[in-house]
Amino acid sequence: MGTKGSEIVKMDTNELVDLLNKALSDEWLAYYQYWVGSKVVTGKMRDAVVVELTEHATDELRHADLLVERIIQLGGTPVLKPEDWYKLTNCGYEAPEDLKVTAILAQNVKGEQCAIEVYSKLVDLTKDKDPVTYQIVLGILTDEVEHEEDLQALEEDIKNV
Repeated sequence: MGTKGSEIVKMDTNELVDLLNKALSDEWLAYYQYWVGSKVVTGKMRDAVVVELTEHATDELRHADLLVERIIQLGGTPVLKPEDWYKLTNCGYEAPEDLKVTAILAQNVKGEQCAIEVYSKLVDLTKDKDPVTYQIVLGILTDEVEHEEDLQALEEDIKNV
């Protein structure tokens, strides 16, 4: 990290990197959950659900990229082995074994609600201590809130079909 860039971080960067790596693990698992769900989902309004899941998968991959860049800027190393994602995850991974749209949407709503909690805590932690990380996690939090809303709207639409 640059000299001036490190001066603006008023917290333990090792602790922050650890928290960001946990969030990074969540993002990779969320990406896969959305991606694979979009391939196997069946039922009412399948096409609309596939579009939404694919869009969310793309967002989760973008979040992972943002987190990796910030981890490196902070002098840390991003999680290098996928098997470590399971050790570090806040939100876990739930395989889409029930392929019905209602089950897959419910799994992903649960994941988004966990992500909202994780990023809310990161926003609070970094607010007055690291403005760069704060902006990144605030942007991700905004996306996660939108994702939950999108998925719940689809659940409602499916009930009304």
